Amino acid sequence: MTQIITVTNQKGGVGKTTTASALVCGLHQRGARVLGIDLDPQGNLGFTLGLEIGSGSTAYDVFKGTCTMEEAIASTEYGDVLPSDIMLSAAEVEFTAPRREFMLSDLLTGVRDRYDFVIIDTPPALNILTVNAYVTSTGLIVPMEAEVLSLVGVTQLQETIETVRDAFNPDLKVLGILINKFNGRLTLSKDILELAQEVAGQLDSQVFQAKIHRGVGVAMAPAHGQSVLTYQPDSRPAQDFQEIVDAVAGKRFPRPKPTFKQKYISKFFN
Repeated sequence: MTQIITVTNQKGGVGKTTTASALVCGLHQRGARVLGIDLDPQGNLGFTLGLEIGSGSTAYDVFKGTCTMEEAIASTEYGDVLPSDIMLSAAEVEFTAPRREFMLSDLLTGVRDRYDFVIIDTPPALNILTVNAYVTSTGLIVPMEAEVLSLVGVTQLQETIETVRDAFNPDLKVLGILINKFNGRLTLSKDILELAQEVAGQLDSQVFQAKIHRGVGVAMAPAHGQSVLTYQPDSRPAQDFQEIVDAVAGKRFPRPKPTFKQKYISKFFN
């Protein structure tokens, strides 16, 4: 069965695209068949995974019916990607037909069985694109920074999640809250972690045990068209993200065994 996982938080700048790209890349490294779907009009997921933005068809074209899902999907060395661009920002106004909440679910019908995982990156808003992602998903991952405003964004998701469960997708689960830019030495990070655990309980979920620590490679990787997993695979944030991939992949797709070079670097330089 295909797992469809949406990375979501209505607040921007919390690491949604970084998390989505790490999942796509990490699962692909383990031999899984992966499709990344970019529902953010900024188009950053495709860019992060090495696509040249504006060079082909996008999710907007698929929703408009001017091309098929198969025609718009682009292959990369990290997996397949359905890219996005700024045209998708008109979705709330343009897509008003009945069952518009099921657009993505209906379009995925013809391709979903080709993949083990579909990873969806969402915009920093609770709009029709986000609702489409929730309706088609089996699970949600909610990234947040270890700061108060980011936590507020998580709490505001709860009503939308409950509405989608009641009206469209009763099986929707929150797989976990993922804390980014974590520093366990700071009192604020510790306080936010405790509050996040309370919110996770209200969502019948968890805070992932792995926390993503700060690192320059996380910010630099997109400029090179890469995930941090390939740009700085031995860095602390990359190893943190690999633990999240472990949680998503399960025993079916175990982490590849490290090469001798990777063992050497890990032993002497970390």
